[in-house]
Amino acid sequence: MGLFDSLKRGLARSREAINEVFYFGGDVDEDFWEELEDTLVMADMGAEISMQVTDDLRDEAARKNLTTAHELRRALAKRLEEVFVAPSSDLFLDTPACVLFVGINGAGKTTTVGKIAAAAQLAGKHPIIGSADTFRAAAIEQLDVWGNRAGVPVVKRERGSDPASVCYDVLDEADRQNKDLVLIDTAGRLHTSDELMRELAKVVSVTRKRAERMSTGSMPVRVILVIDAATGQNGINQATEFHEALGIDGIVLTKLDGTAKGGIALAVAARLGLPILRVGIGERIEDLQVFNAHDFAQALVGEE
Repeated sequence: MGLFDSLKRGLARSREAINEVFYFGGDVDEDFWEELEDTLVMADMGAEISMQVTDDLRDEAARKNLTTAHELRRALAKRLEEVFVAPSSDLFLDTPACVLFVGINGAGKTTTVGKIAAAAQLAGKHPIIGSADTFRAAAIEQLDVWGNRAGVPVVKRERGSDPASVCYDVLDEADRQNKDLVLIDTAGRLHTSDELMRELAKVVSVTRKRAERMSTGSMPVRVILVIDAATGQNGINQATEFHEALGIDGIVLTKLDGTAKGGIALAVAARLGLPILRVGIGERIEDLQVFNAHDFAQALVGEE
C-alpha cells in the first residue's frame, strides 16, 4: 500500500466529515460557506485557520466561477497544502544526529522511537536507542522489544534513575560504537507543569553539552514533539508550551487512524510554523509515514 492509500485509510473519518459538506445539489451560497467553515472547525483545524481557508476559497470560487463539488474540493486541497511548512531535511535520516522525543503521557513516544529506529536501520543508518523514560517500566520493556526486533542496541538504567544520566550514557555508547543516529525516549510530561518542564529542559541541556563533544565532532541535537491526533485542539496547547520551553524542531502526529480530528495537523503547522515530520496511521512500522503535505491534503478532502 502506497503513502497516499495509507493516508486515505488513516484519514477516512476526517475525510467523511469534511466531504459531507460537498454533497449538495443547489447553489454555492452563504449556507454552504458557513457549513464548510463549521466543518473545518469540527475537524480541529481551529477557528482562525478555518475562517481564513474558507474566506480564501470563497474568493477563489468567485474569481474562477467554481461551482461543482469536484472543483471546490480540488481548490480546498490546494489551499490546505499551502498551510504546511516544509522541513529543510528529513531530521531522522540527516545524520549524524541526536533526537530527543518529548510529549505528554500516552502520545505514543515510545512506539514512535521504536518504529523510527527500525526504519532507520533498514535505511542503512546506525541507530542506538536511549531509554530516558525511567519512571515507566513498560517503556523500557517496549524499547527492548523494538531494539531486539530491529537489531538496534538500547541503553537503559534501572527504574527511577536520573533521565539526564541516561542521555549522557547513550551518547557515550554511541561514541564508542560509532553510531550516527541517537534516538532518546523521554518520560511523558504535562505541559502545564512548570516543574516537570524545567526538568525536561535540564535533560535537553545535558544532552546538548555531551553531544558537542563527540569524538567525530559536535552532533546536532533535535527536539521532536509527539502529539496524539485524537487530543484535538489541546494538541495546539501542548505544542505551544513545549515549543516555548524547549524549542521544538518538528512534530510527529500519531493515531490519525480512527479520529475525525485530522485537521489538528494544519492547526499546529499554522500556529507554530513547525514541520510535520511523520504521521502515524496504524500499528505497523510502515504505518509511521513520512509526512507529505500534498498527499495529506488530497487524502483529507478526497481528491485523487
